[in-house]
Amino acid sequence: MDVNILHNALICDHGNQLNIADIYFTDKIKDIKLKQQRALQWKDISDKNDHFNYKKTFKKSPHPSNGQNFEAEGLLCIPGAIDGHVHFSTPGFEFREDFEHASCAAACGGVTTVIDMPCTSIPPVTSAANLQTKLVQLKNRSLIDYALWGGVSANMFSNTRIPKQEIAELSDACVVGFKVYLISGMPEFGAVDLNQMLTLAGLIGETGLPLAVHAEHPDLVTQRQARLEKENKTDWRAYCESRDVLAETLAVAQIREIAASSRCRMHIVHLSSQRGVQLVREARAEQIPLSAETCPHYLNFTQKDFAREDISVYLKTAPPVKFEQDRQALWEGLRDSTLSFVTTDHAGCIPELEKSSDNFWEIYGGIPGVQHRVSFMLSEGFEKSRLTLQKTIELLSTNVAEYYGIAGRKGSLEIGKDADFSVMNLWKSQTVTAADMQSKGKYTPFEGMTFNAVVEQTWLRGKLISQHGKPVNLDYGYGRWLKRN
Repeated sequence: MDVNILHNALICDHGNQLNIADIYFTDKIKDIKLKQQRALQWKDISDKNDHFNYKKTFKKSPHPSNGQNFEAEGLLCIPGAIDGHVHFSTPGFEFREDFEHASCAAACGGVTTVIDMPCTSIPPVTSAANLQTKLVQLKNRSLIDYALWGGVSANMFSNTRIPKQEIAELSDACVVGFKVYLISGMPEFGAVDLNQMLTLAGLIGETGLPLAVHAEHPDLVTQRQARLEKENKTDWRAYCESRDVLAETLAVAQIREIAASSRCRMHIVHLSSQRGVQLVREARAEQIPLSAETCPHYLNFTQKDFAREDISVYLKTAPPVKFEQDRQALWEGLRDSTLSFVTTDHAGCIPELEKSSDNFWEIYGGIPGVQHRVSFMLSEGFEKSRLTLQKTIELLSTNVAEYYGIAGRKGSLEIGKDADFSVMNLWKSQTVTAADMQSKGKYTPFEGMTFNAVVEQTWLRGKLISQHGKPVNLDYGYGRWLKRN
């Protein structure tokens, strides 16, 4: 197989240091040849003029190749991003989203691998048979690679049985972990109670896989919602009141106790509060196997933004965004590694159908964010000095690959790994518009926001799949199911 070269790519050396390199690749990375003996400092080339002048020094590789030559022109090359928490809704909920649209959005957003959740599929991925049904449905329907979550719902329990066989079979089938809810609005994927959760932690702990939990206290939320609806309170304030910081932190505290007693790897999805961050930080200090993730909307918005009529319904998620102190605490949690990665919880809909009610309780809760995460994190995290470049890459790719057992192929620019690259222009800006989105439902609370980072190219296993925010072609057969190591 001919070896190709990506010339003059800036790659992260350490912290905020960079080096210029030629990357040799087929479907795998074959070699990375650094072209400078001393690393660059980001501050020395962050200005457009400094970067332009630096580009004048670039030369073609002295090591010729019999393959194709591509020119990065001094743009930043990072590992293909991995989104560990998406709902691409195939099969069963494709009136909202489907793998074709969502994988295209991911590719255009610098994402080369996603891990799809088990709950927004019909049937849900709660057995090996259901997993096979999903895999058949996904064949030739993705531009990018994908791994899959398994799940456990209350529907699988009875007075006489627990889902031990289903867990073992899904583990053997190489799902990356198991997802459960403490509160759920999905009849096909009911929430488990704490006793069931404790049982599951014991069973799943034996597999070594993580148990991911949507952490909001069910009794608190449902009782409040019933009271508020009875009082005819139907606006965003009522919704946020029902799912406040206390609702999240009570659930996190319960999950922490289960992790401590079972030693199962417990993972809190879409953490939204300062107190939640602190509980996870304390657990990790005590070596309790508890981890957590957050999402761009929690890092950018607060409940003040619900007052904006142009984005209010688009911002609805569960849990809802919180307050300024929570937003700042989440950034700090990323900085000090309390939080392991940033995902999107991508969950789209057709806004004209499900984001148009005057009753906020009836508004669909979900944001189609997979196209915007990489640019957001580089612009608002790295370039605003909230995070180092190295930390940003870890949060977007490396940590996800390591946690979910796919680091043998994904997550870093290393010889032998898949040739997955996101080529980023940090000297160019873009304004987010729904019209530019590739997902099925075109809406976003980030509408009108400017990111100072643009995805110029996305490469998957040595193939250019997206350029300048558009797919290169619609080869939906190129994406592959990725089993964990």
